[in-house]
Parts: sequence; structure tokens; C-alpha cells
Amino acid sequence: MSSAVEEVSWPLAAAPKDYVLGHVRAVLPDRVTDDSRIVVRAGRIEAIEDHPAGSSCDVDGGGLLCIPGLIDVHSDALERERMPRPSAVLPWDFALLSMEGKLTAAAVTTVFHGAAFQHKTSRGTQRSIGGASELCETVRARGAGPVDHRVLYRLDVRSAEGAAALRAQLDTVDDGALVSHEDHTPGIGQYADRRQMERYLVGADGLTPGEAEEHVTEMIAERGELLDVRDENLAWLGDLARSGRIRLLGHDPESAEEISALCTRGGAVAEFPTTMAAAVAAREHGLPVVAGAPNVLRGHSHNGNVSARELASRGLVTALASDYLPSGLLAAVFGLVGELGLSAAIALVTSGPAAVAGFADRGRLEPGLRADLALVEPGPKWPLVRSVLSGGAA
Repeated sequence: MSSAVEEVSWPLAAAPKDYVLGHVRAVLPDRVTDDSRIVVRAGRIEAIEDHPAGSSCDVDGGGLLCIPGLIDVHSDALERERMPRPSAVLPWDFALLSMEGKLTAAAVTTVFHGAAFQHKTSRGTQRSIGGASELCETVRARGAGPVDHRVLYRLDVRSAEGAAALRAQLDTVDDGALVSHEDHTPGIGQYADRRQMERYLVGADGLTPGEAEEHVTEMIAERGELLDVRDENLAWLGDLARSGRIRLLGHDPESAEEISALCTRGGAVAEFPTTMAAAVAAREHGLPVVAGAPNVLRGHSHNGNVSARELASRGLVTALASDYLPSGLLAAVFGLVGELGLSAAIALVTSGPAAVAGFADRGRLEPGLRADLALVEPGPKWPLVRSVLSGGAA
């Protein structure tokens, strides 16, 4: 009696749950291997081992670097994808799928999309509280796929309406949601120098210098009228953070005093510190620090704040976030390899952001973790993503 041999096919739509990836240089937390194979079972890493000479594998990595799929804890790119031009507004679900292709091309397998529950910060900004709620609904409706889509809930602490809408959103999600509190009015934080905001308004919204100056003055005046709202929102967020209901991020802290206050209210992460003093204080308090990959890539802040590259070089950065440029994540970390080493640089976009988000199931090439894998060619100048295998894809 003859026996039939079952052929195992490889679907193009998604990586299988069981396979062996061979002949890769695995970027581990403490070293880079020369020639490894990675055994994947049920979408999880089962083993990382030397590839025996002459043994077969399902996928030949051809000596490429194998890194964990990137984790982006702060992305505002979906807003831009939905509205590529001021008069061109696309459906949210189409924008998410379009963005997913760009994320995969950038080796991102987990992303937190910023949903801004806030007032407009400039005359031409299209952010709205209703739009933030729509973004949340779209992300939740996506389901399983090559990218694990999550929400970073961003609250303007001077917005009572934003807080009410955010409260409704948090009532529908599990504990541990990432919530970032922020205040983008000029004179503090990101726009400590009000002239930076004025220049932004001239360049982005087409205001004249006089109109921009007047608008910024009005924003500062309004900020002073909303101190009670700010205090109430910070107290509410602190209660949620200390109870473990949310994971609280402080956005754009500019001083050691702000870091201390963030810790007192139960804050877990310092996000985009604008000064060296704030970053140093955050690390002294044991807080992870998130910095912007575009800042590292460019070598300086577009708002005149502290250089994220300098922070990273001093060992003060835990994670890099794309902010608005997903492709900037890998480019930024490869620019830091000479100073940090490959494993430590890759950690800034893998295990570092996993710690920021509170993930224990991804971000490292270790047995038992999700097999979110990316094959990367370092390239003569910029890294090239050759393939992405998502352990969570349906």
C-alpha cells in the first residue's frame, strides 16, 4: 500500500504558524549570531540555535539580519494618511489599510496610533474629539492582520470635552491602555519658545507673522483661563494610573519638577522630554524615556528642543517612536549602531518600546515570545527591509 505525502504550502497572504527560518544573523538582546535558524511553532519562537551544516529549512534567510518586529508606541501617521491634503479626506478604514502597507514595509508589527482628544492647536489643524473617537473605532474594527493595531489615547489636559470623550472610550477597553497627557499651548513644553509656534503657523497654515503672533497670544490667554480644567483632568488621570487602570505617559516634560509631579500622579513613562534635565530626571526616577526617531535621524529637534540623538548617545533613551515617519525608525537606530552597538540600537525599537507599553510577549528574539520577525539588509547607507513575518497574522 502506498502512502500519500502531504505537501505543506506557504500562503503568500501570511506567514504560517509553523516553520523554520534558517541562515540568518539573529540580533539577540546581548549579541548578534553568525548563522542561526529560528524554529517557529504556533506563531511563537520555539528555538534559536546554530544552523547545522547541510540541514534544511523552510525559509533561507540568506545571511540577512533577523530582528524582532518593530513596536511603535507613538504614531500620528494615520491622521496624515487619512488627510494627505487639506481638502482630501479619505475613509478611515481605507486610510488604516493604506497605512498598514507602509508600516509593514518599515518592519513595524505593532503600532499605537495617536487618538488626540484635544482642542485644535492651530487654525489649520483638523484634529477633533469626534475624529479621535472615529480613529479608535476604526482601529478596534481592523481585527487580526500583519500589524497589531493599538491606540495611544492623547488628552489635552485643558479640554473638558476631550476628557469626557476619553472617559467614554476607556470604559470600553481593558486595563493597561496607554494614555498620554499633554499641553501644546505655546510658552511651555514642546513650544517653550513661543516663536517656534509662530513660525509653525506661518509655514503650515499660511498666516502672516502678525496673525501668527496674535493667534499665539490668544492661545496663551485661553490657557490661563483653563487651569481648573487642567488640574481636574490631571487628578483624574492620576487616580486611573495609580489604580492600574491605565499606563500614563507624560508628554513633552521640560523639567525635573515636571518629572517628579508625573511620578507622584502615577506616571509610568516620560514621552519626548524637551530638555536634557527632564530626560536625566526621568531615568533617575526609573521611568522609561521615549524619544522621536525623526529627531535622531535629522540630528536635532525641529522645534529647537534637546537632540534625541544626544539623549540616546548618553544612554537616556529607552525607546524611539516614529511620531509621524514609520520608515524613520530603522534608519534612526542604524545611525546609532556605531555608538551603541547593533543589539542596543535595535532594542530602542523592539524591547524598549515593549517595556514602555507593558508587553511581555514580544520585542525580543527569545523562546516563547511572538514570532514577529523582520529580515533586514544593513545596506551601504540605509537599512533595507527584505521581509516581515508576523506571528499574529490571521
